[in-house]
Amino acid sequence: MVDAKPVDHDLRPSSLLPAQNTSIAVSGLGPRRSGGAAPAQVHILRLPYRICWWGAYSWPVTLTLAEVAAEAADCTKCGLAQGRTQVVFGMGNPSADLMFVGEGPGAEEDKQGLPFVGRSGKLLDRLMAEEIGLNRDSCYIANVVKCRPPGNRDPKPDEIAACRPWLEHQVELIAPKVVVTLGNFSSKLLLDTKTGITKLRGQSYPMPNADAVIIPTYHPAAVLRGGGLQEAQMRSDLVRARMAMSR
Repeated sequence: MVDAKPVDHDLRPSSLLPAQNTSIAVSGLGPRRSGGAAPAQVHILRLPYRICWWGAYSWPVTLTLAEVAAEAADCTKCGLAQGRTQVVFGMGNPSADLMFVGEGPGAEEDKQGLPFVGRSGKLLDRLMAEEIGLNRDSCYIANVVKCRPPGNRDPKPDEIAACRPWLEHQVELIAPKVVVTLGNFSSKLLLDTKTGITKLRGQSYPMPNADAVIIPTYHPAAVLRGGGLQEAQMRSDLVRARMAMSR
């Protein structure tokens, strides 16, 4: 594990390069007719793995965001599937420059199937509009885990691990310029660090193996509990996100 190192300027790494062992779509690999050319077909080569921002995984790279969402809707990879009403995959512009990543759905999100629709979501909408000039249709909003933890408890490590490929695909397919991580869980996961949000926030970080900047800030629920100082700090982090988007 590598401690997250902040950057105060646009130090995004180059775009994700094709991995050595990946799944790729290629044409003309069908059987040849005698004396003729290969038929014009597209075949998927499903090779062992590819490299993404968090490591190696096995997945075809030809899926669209909608197809990944459809796959996630039937996910039973962890115990959270047993108590959910529905998977809360994410919402917003699939080509957004700005992406927010929170912790997990609450009761209202589980009911509606959309992220950040309760009090925390209303605060996020307001601060986003006031400090960045965007609404949720202009960005993309997702969570680390896609199913509600019982009683709104913290997600467990195995639940986060089970959901990790869904989030990775969201980040890769949306390809945002800026990812704002809301709270400890998303910040620690995407930055691969044990450092807490109070020390991480206020700075920008390059996302490993992806052309994006990560800007950690407080979860809106923590701001609702914490009051004025945390709200002021979150506003300052959102201003940083706006500036990073313009670079």
